[in-house]
Amino acid sequence: MNKTLLATALVAVIAATAFAPTAQAANSGAINISGKVLSDTCTVNVNNGTTVALPTVMTASMATVGSNAGSTAFTIGLSGCDTNTTSAAMTFSGANIDAGTGNLKNTIAGGSNVQVQLLNGASVINASSGTNAPVITLTSGSGSVGMNARYVAATAAATAGMVASTVNFTLSYQ
Repeated sequence: MNKTLLATALVAVIAATAFAPTAQAANSGAINISGKVLSDTCTVNVNNGTTVALPTVMTASMATVGSNAGSTAFTIGLSGCDTNTTSAAMTFSGANIDAGTGNLKNTIAGGSNVQVQLLNGASVINASSGTNAPVITLTSGSGSVGMNARYVAATAAATAGMVASTVNFTLSYQ
């Protein structure tokens, strides 16, 4: 009788185990991919083709480190872009970017202890890190962004002298 009871209990345990829910490992899945291919036909226009000319300022307006003067507005316009393009993000590059400040170095020897600062609206752009760099919204293949450039006292009070700088930019289209 003990053998029969033991055999019956064993059969009940095996049956219960067979009907219990078991974990199943997934053996398939899906990778969904989407994208966009754009034609790179944008025409870039910086300040209507003219140099951004900062005004003449007095050294007294930049008597302390970080003080600024001569803010000058300019525009970067895009036209003739692929109409599927919705925006263009700007990044800066070049040897004239001060890695510490993100400003543009004065390239004239013996300059005036000033750098050039770029602004996106009221926000200072760090050309080194890209912080506050503009993103141009495009509608029907065109768009623009207003920016400003100004003098800024770099490491000490400004001294008299000439100022010039250049920076390259790249646009990443979305």
